Amino acid sequence: TVAMKKPFVGEPVTYSQYFKGNSRTHLVGVLGGIIWGVGTALSYIAAGKAGPAISYALGQGAPMIAALWGVFIWKEFKGSPKTVNYMLTFMFILFILGLSLIVAAGSN
Repeated sequence: TVAMKKPFVGEPVTYSQYFKGNSRTHLVGVLGGIIWGVGTALSYIAAGKAGPAISYALGQGAPMIAALWGVFIWKEFKGSPKTVNYMLTFMFILFILGLSLIVAAGSN
């Protein structure tokens, strides 16, 4: 894929190098995809019952799950300055607040 040939960080990787990777690491990625897929399916199911505003908020919760996964599972910001942790915390709070406001607006 493009991300393998032109990565944001690190050296480019060939397909043979990719498949030499640790199976545990690959399984964590597969698990993340399964969680994402289940969440998307549940979002589609809920859309008919919850209404457009709440359905939109549920759908926009997917990037929050991806961010949580990146921060806590993949440890993408490990070793970052302390200010980055404050910004991440602030981002999570604002994201959840924004989704809550969308849900509240749809309830009226």
